Amino acid sequence: MEIKVGLVGCGGRGTGAAENCITSAPDVKLVAMADMFQNRLDQSRKYLEGLKHPGVRVEDRNCFVGFDAYRKLIDGGVDLVLLCTPPGFRPQHVEAAVDAGRHVFMEKPVAVDPVGCRRVIAAGKRAAEKKLTVVAGTQYRHHEQFVETVKRMREGAIGTVRAGRIAYNTSALWKVDRKPGESDMEWQIRNWINIDWLSGDHIVEQHIHTIDVMVWAMGGPPVRAVGSGGRSVRAPDNGNIYDHFSVDYEWPGGVHVLSLCRQWNNTDQHVGAYFHGTKGVAAPYSGEITGPSAWKYRGAATLGTSYVQEHADLVASIRSGAAVNEAEAVSVSTLVAIMGRQSAYTGRAITWEEISRSLIDYSPERYEFGPLPARPVPIPGRVP
Repeated sequence: MEIKVGLVGCGGRGTGAAENCITSAPDVKLVAMADMFQNRLDQSRKYLEGLKHPGVRVEDRNCFVGFDAYRKLIDGGVDLVLLCTPPGFRPQHVEAAVDAGRHVFMEKPVAVDPVGCRRVIAAGKRAAEKKLTVVAGTQYRHHEQFVETVKRMREGAIGTVRAGRIAYNTSALWKVDRKPGESDMEWQIRNWINIDWLSGDHIVEQHIHTIDVMVWAMGGPPVRAVGSGGRSVRAPDNGNIYDHFSVDYEWPGGVHVLSLCRQWNNTDQHVGAYFHGTKGVAAPYSGEITGPSAWKYRGAATLGTSYVQEHADLVASIRSGAAVNEAEAVSVSTLVAIMGRQSAYTGRAITWEEISRSLIDYSPERYEFGPLPARPVPIPGRVP
């Protein structure tokens, strides 16, 4: 069974996802590409064609550019759509793909606000009714080391979880300087990782990986979050997001997990998750459990293989008709990240019930090149 694939969003992650997908199984063909900008599509296409892989066969007539490029690709007869644009566009793209009856791979996060998360959850339910596969880019759920560590933890290997800590402390990511004459909308999309309505801030865009592991390991979302954060080193002319967050997530019974993330150059860096129980500690990122039920993952797979494995699982699901659906799980994790962000932005404790019902919607009024004033950097105590 040949699977025809279309890529929406031809940046670095989208290009990587396309390569991962076509190499994950035989008879998977990349046949269409779409992006907001011609140069991004051209760069991605040149790289993928340079692989000389039989799974790359994109014709000029199946290359689309602009705000409506995703619709043209989805309507072009593909079986599977890879949604890898900035996450601010994800809800509308997921809805269009599911409504057209396409299987979906969607990069994380799946939204930047609560309204968007609910849209993706609803689209996921429609996908389930249509028996469509929906797989998300939270790839650690497809990695044997993480799967086995969390499984043992959930089976009681560390006893009752009493506390935890997660971290995504890294260096600063890239930025795109604004060119003379460039509209607000164009510059913001090109510099999307530093813009709130496009990335959701780095706690949502990047830290989602460790937050997803936390939600997975804890068996569901927290009931409350108290956060802080700010903008210590990010350049004044570079977007409107923070560069550090700390959030205390709380579960019933007084169980707390401390979440830290920052993007600072020339500082200590660490990515990991640790869950402390009455009988030991589980560390999914190192594949290790300490205590009376001590265990260490001995598999040969590296973390990078999960990028391919998630696509192998996706393709297998399509071919078997099993219809794996990760839409709700990744939406919940995205919403937990947003919960922490909003607590830091406002300086208020935020409950799960509040964020689940929140009407916060970062979507611009119009999707077109032109003026789009950026929201000011949030100041706690002043943000409602």
